[in-house]
Amino acid sequence: MDIASWNVNSIKARIPAVTQWLDEAKPDVVCIQEIKTVDEAFPFEPFEERGYNVAVHGQKSYNGVALFSKFPFEEVNTRLPGDDDDEQARYIEAVISGENGPVRFASIYLPNGNPVEDGNGPKYEYKMAWMERLYDHAKHLLQYEEPLILAGDYNVIPTDDDVFDAALWSGDALIRPRTRAAFRKLQHLGLTSAYEQLDGRPHQYTFWDYQAGAWPKNHGIRIDHLLLSPQAADRIKSVRIDAHVRDRERPSDHVPIIGSFDL
Repeated sequence: MDIASWNVNSIKARIPAVTQWLDEAKPDVVCIQEIKTVDEAFPFEPFEERGYNVAVHGQKSYNGVALFSKFPFEEVNTRLPGDDDDEQARYIEAVISGENGPVRFASIYLPNGNPVEDGNGPKYEYKMAWMERLYDHAKHLLQYEEPLILAGDYNVIPTDDDVFDAALWSGDALIRPRTRAAFRKLQHLGLTSAYEQLDGRPHQYTFWDYQAGAWPKNHGIRIDHLLLSPQAADRIKSVRIDAHVRDRERPSDHVPIIGSFDL
């Protein structure tokens, strides 16, 4: 089973790019972020025509997450628990049946957190609170002792090897010590980064800004991650970043990351 994550930066603008990649890569499950549309306006048809079941948690103009699956959804949950007043569409979770039992996965669009004002600020504090809620929920999900893949755009640069110039990014919310500490705390629950487990090469990126020639200069960052429960980590066979799609017409600023599992 191939499970992918991709921040498409507006699903309506990327239908040709996404469908081309789906036809080539043929993933079984795709966790999509930043769809930028409400549920009823989502373009279901191009993806359902390719055999995908589609679950959507959208929001007008901003954020929004979705799941594509070649397997029927047995359970779909939207919204990250912990704050009933949070109306931002950043989390969707589902369960499907694999050959060896249930598989749970989530599409995550973690808050960016910028601008950071003197080490905090409302957007940064929202990011930190959201990460704490994700920690609490992941801790709960791990009690099921089933394959769990928490996939998405985490807006976290884990180490200086995951950015082209750490000094240039030093004040950014994606790289600040509190951000990295919260990400490590999440992993210390027992979650493994698929990329770090099976590849780990430095300076392999999943995002290049549209500005200042970032893509041709390879001025990128690695912020899209597959975090795995022990049961999923034991069954992953390979992981790759499809960086080549960034070079296509009207690309997203992110590229897919894909893990292959015996599930």
